[in-house]
Amino acid sequence: MLDPALAFRTAVRAALVASPAVAALVNLDLIRDRPTRPDKLPSVILADAQTEYLGVAAGSQRLARVTLTLHVWAQEDGADTARQIGAAVYQALEFGPADAAGVVVDEWHRPRMVWLRDPKPELTLTHGVMTLEAVVRWRV
Repeated sequence: MLDPALAFRTAVRAALVASPAVAALVNLDLIRDRPTRPDKLPSVILADAQTEYLGVAAGSQRLARVTLTLHVWAQEDGADTARQIGAAVYQALEFGPADAAGVVVDEWHRPRMVWLRDPKPELTLTHGVMTLEAVVRWRV
């Protein structure tokens, strides 16, 4: 594996899809693993992964710090849908995603979230940006 961020993104998406709380608020087809502005709402988009290679571990293993940006988009409807989705996503990822696709999560940092209003007020969208960070290990 050359880029552990891909496997980490897959593990994060799997954790979100497996969460009943997330599934109750977001259509699972709208939990996407590609950077794009949403065409349907509400949605969760995994984007902008960064990889910092940390070196070699025992037994031909490699280590890297992966930072992933997750976006929550929802129509502002007075019920604070976006924040409910953000809370469900946090609960699904509070202790990190399960090891998957050849990567092991060695160190997990609890997610950080920032809420923004859409710059186009006529759209009345709420946008949350969550930062996920982990140190992952994989075998070459």
